[in-house]
Amino acid sequence: MNMRELSSFRGGIRLDSHKGETQNIASRTLPIPEKLILPLQQHGGVAAEPCVEIGQRVLKNEIIAEARNYFGMRLHAPSSGVISAINKFPVIHPIGLSTDCIELTTDGEDMARGLNTVNDVTSLETEAVYQRVAEAGIVGLGGAGFPAHVKVQEAIGQTVDMLIINAVECEPYITCDDRLIQEHPGEVLAGAALIARVIDAGECIVAVEEDMPAAMAALKGVPSARIELVSIPAIYPSGGEKQLVTILTGREVPTGLLPIDIGVAVLNVATVVAIFRAVFSGKPLLDRLVTVAGDFCSPGNANTLIGTPIKYLLEHFGVSDTSNHRVLAGGPMMGTEILNLAAPITKTVNCILVLHRETAENLSNACIRCGDCLSVCPVGLQPQQLFDAARTSDVDLAQELHLFDCIDCGCCAYVCPSQIPLVHYFRYAKSSIEALDRDRAVADGARARHEQQLQRLSAKSKIGARSGLELADVSALDPSELERDIKAAVSRSSKRRQNENEL
Repeated sequence: MNMRELSSFRGGIRLDSHKGETQNIASRTLPIPEKLILPLQQHGGVAAEPCVEIGQRVLKNEIIAEARNYFGMRLHAPSSGVISAINKFPVIHPIGLSTDCIELTTDGEDMARGLNTVNDVTSLETEAVYQRVAEAGIVGLGGAGFPAHVKVQEAIGQTVDMLIINAVECEPYITCDDRLIQEHPGEVLAGAALIARVIDAGECIVAVEEDMPAAMAALKGVPSARIELVSIPAIYPSGGEKQLVTILTGREVPTGLLPIDIGVAVLNVATVVAIFRAVFSGKPLLDRLVTVAGDFCSPGNANTLIGTPIKYLLEHFGVSDTSNHRVLAGGPMMGTEILNLAAPITKTVNCILVLHRETAENLSNACIRCGDCLSVCPVGLQPQQLFDAARTSDVDLAQELHLFDCIDCGCCAYVCPSQIPLVHYFRYAKSSIEALDRDRAVADGARARHEQQLQRLSAKSKIGARSGLELADVSALDPSELERDIKAAVSRSSKRRQNENEL
């Protein structure tokens, strides 16, 4: 029973969990693949800069790409081997784009560079903890991929009333956080206590979805005085950051703000474990637990090296032919279809879902203005009007309707009787607006540089005028005349030198 009184967020839906087949099966460790493909951008920030060369031998834990700035992220070798390519490779992307990656051909030896272990993490100063998190290349493992050191740094120095450890795994099929808690409850609570101390949180809560009873039991089996365990109703998307804040505090995070702006810090449970391991043992983020589930015989969870090709992962779960299936990265509500199985597992991939492809694709119909989407939106948006704005590329209207408050949860599309893929429209509209903003920034930069160049030329003209000189407009000269003048000057110079030699 919860001692805390819980609030509810607007909208949301109850879904079949489809978790029973994997949540009670021990996770396995995937063998090291022959090749690891490591994208330079696996986080919400600037892509990393390679610091290795083709042909270079590297050890496990070794840095192979450095962060470019504060929001950047280091990349480490998940195993030992040789850097065999630095090139573009297919990645998980809605339209199957490729991106810059480092290819590591493993040697099977898994030889590792030594790590800097700390015997007593409670003795570490705040800055030392932050530094070890930044050096480990940890991102938010719940899906967003925001650099963990930035999130911790934002909380340090602010008044943090509450730290929430988010173990509300609300999307169907996904059980990697469930298994992580069952198998490592001590690290979950030790990590939570560490972060609560570092950011000086008033209280610390581990929120667990109500359909994860074994995980809750595992946590209760570990003594922890300052940490409160709370069971959260299984209403999708209760694991959304802002929705979870509302459930636990009764407050809504205002549009355009983050939970930390109202004194609440939220971290995914897998991120917390990764932070604890980085601070305690110096372990960088090299692997993660991934749920492999769907319409096949032997689903489960696997500890998987970052960079493992998805095809390799599926084959180890007995899935070799996917011609009649859709393969998604993520769950059925928010997942992205994988168009090339050579794409690798990245730091943010928590699930690979294999679903039967329907023999006849469901065709969407016209919107009937029923309002079902409006009633389930957990953010309180107007999906009907957003759909119209996105469909007609009305950028101004889309932003007036708070398009970027949409969390892509898919509730609206799930209940739509016309089967309109609303989230696809919203994601496309967001990416279009972001592209326009980038183009505008490039144009503004070019305009500023042009204006600076004109100012420099104007300054030179004024200097020339003050010294009695005229600046020749070379571009106005006829090329043939210019060439003739040059030859004449060369001839005069030759004659002068000849005369000097005769004297």
